[in-house]
Amino acid sequence: MTSPTAPHGDNKNNGGKQAAAHAAPAAPSNFLRHVIEADLEQGTYASRRWGGGPGDGPFHQAGMPDPAKIRTRFPPEPNGYLHIGHAKSIWLNFELAKEYGGVCHLRFDDTNPEKEEQEYVDSIREAIRWMGYSTALADVPAQPGVAQDHIYYASNYFDFMYRAAEYLVTAGHAYVDEQTPEQMRANRGDFGAPGTDSPFRSRAPEENLARLRQMKNGELADGAAVLRAKIDMASPNINLRDPTLYRIRRATHHNTGDQWCIYPMYTFAHPIEDALEQITHSICTLEFEDQRPFYDWLMVRLIEGGLLTAPPPRQYEFARLNVTHVITSKRKLRQLVEEGHVDGWDDPRMPTLAGLRRRGYTPEALQLFCERSGTTKSGGAWTEYAALEAALRDALDPVAPRAMAVLDPLALEITNWDATMGAGHLEPCHAPVNPHDETAGQRHFTFGKTLWIEREDFQAVPEKGYRRLYPPHTNASQQAIDGNKVRLKYGYVVQCTGFEQDADGKVTKVLAEVLPDTKSGTPGADSVKVKGVIGWVGAHDAVPTEIRLYERLFKTEQPGSADNIADELNDASLSTVQGYVEAGLASAAAETNYQFERLGYFVVDAKASAEGRLVFNRTSGLKDSWGKN
Repeated sequence: MTSPTAPHGDNKNNGGKQAAAHAAPAAPSNFLRHVIEADLEQGTYASRRWGGGPGDGPFHQAGMPDPAKIRTRFPPEPNGYLHIGHAKSIWLNFELAKEYGGVCHLRFDDTNPEKEEQEYVDSIREAIRWMGYSTALADVPAQPGVAQDHIYYASNYFDFMYRAAEYLVTAGHAYVDEQTPEQMRANRGDFGAPGTDSPFRSRAPEENLARLRQMKNGELADGAAVLRAKIDMASPNINLRDPTLYRIRRATHHNTGDQWCIYPMYTFAHPIEDALEQITHSICTLEFEDQRPFYDWLMVRLIEGGLLTAPPPRQYEFARLNVTHVITSKRKLRQLVEEGHVDGWDDPRMPTLAGLRRRGYTPEALQLFCERSGTTKSGGAWTEYAALEAALRDALDPVAPRAMAVLDPLALEITNWDATMGAGHLEPCHAPVNPHDETAGQRHFTFGKTLWIEREDFQAVPEKGYRRLYPPHTNASQQAIDGNKVRLKYGYVVQCTGFEQDADGKVTKVLAEVLPDTKSGTPGADSVKVKGVIGWVGAHDAVPTEIRLYERLFKTEQPGSADNIADELNDASLSTVQGYVEAGLASAAAETNYQFERLGYFVVDAKASAEGRLVFNRTSGLKDSWGKN
């Protein structure tokens, strides 16, 4: 037996591109495309300049005209692994930039040192690369003065952010508040009542500036004071009731070490980061819609002070991706890991991109799913998990190599093989690597005296309508019924003659006779009509394989509401079997996707497989069966 002619290591990349072209329709329009097209037509950002670098201050102050027509950004906080919800934002921001001749920045919003780690930074960079999006300079047309890759960190702008904070204080737009957190919470009011001014709100700018510098210099304890914007404590938008800009937090930062003991809040840092990077369209999910007025307020104030130039970036919100039976809260995902409910962030049951990758999902499948899920401003909708699996099947079906495998092995002995075909004879058989792609060639394997079949393909006492193997027997009407004939796919027709069982009555072997002139693809192969076709692998060269059968991690449709997350877990989310696969898969490369005929889509586990140990993960069945269970 030889390996399929398709190169294993390249299948998921080269084939995936073919799959995307095969399965994905032309990109439909949406409100974000309309906004971008209008801005390009009106030349809204045509005057931008680009130059300098992340450590050199505002990029617009030097450099050449911006070679990118638009700039978007994907700004994850490095406090966990990216998940399926992030895939939508990645796809949207990078694809829009690509479509309109722009650039998408990967930016780490690392303003919370207590929860951020280098491990998460590294995992995010790898996830972006795996998703098929480059942050390399080659994506930008060559221009004099353009000297940096477009990967950025919020922490690289801490100096500028602090200067902006001092400006806001001196201009009377911010003040240091020394109320306790409980007092600030009580004085904030609610949706039915306005807030109450802080007793520190009317302090003179000079005093506020001195106090801010004491915060920065470490002269105040953690929690003793915060810097707040001075906007409107009676605003119906609670986010405008003097939001916090800076807090004191003595913690070692993954990028800046112990340089700072005060850190900006995300809502303050985010618009500044966008402005410094010359982002044109700051695209985020709907939960940030109520923050947009503060985003715009801050941009106006900093342009008034000469720290930024017009036009500022604009924020646009779209509905986040919610998938049934999936949790996307990083806090709860971390809980699953820390409490041992899963085997790490990349457990194939996890909705993280690392987990989906190990499960066998491809970038092309996720991109197709994101495109199909649509881009709207209407929140609250849930996408069925079945749609995610459907995108996977549509992406893999045109390109995935086929193979035969047996998950619950039962021996089948051809009792007349030696007499009919010759002792020790192995009959060569072949099948297409992929029936949709003639260029993929043929895979080759051999048929011999003893084979492995699925245990469910034999019944000692057949149920009504059963079309697979069963022995001669007498039915309920006392009629003698011959043993059934089936075709062993790509091989011969065989007829069951009996079976063997152990002392407990468990069937240990099925006995059958081969019909020698029925080999698939030969003259006369169809002379014997059968209704059943079953899979098999030759016992003489089958590869023993550990096969992990994954189901959805949560049994509830919208998990996350239970007091104990363990109560929502699906106890049958993982089972492991010892099966066999075609001999040609013995050298299958990590992360290679296969369709096991009649069984579903499987992938070589990159983490568990090793020399002499082959582990497959089930990615999906051939069709959705969850709703039937």
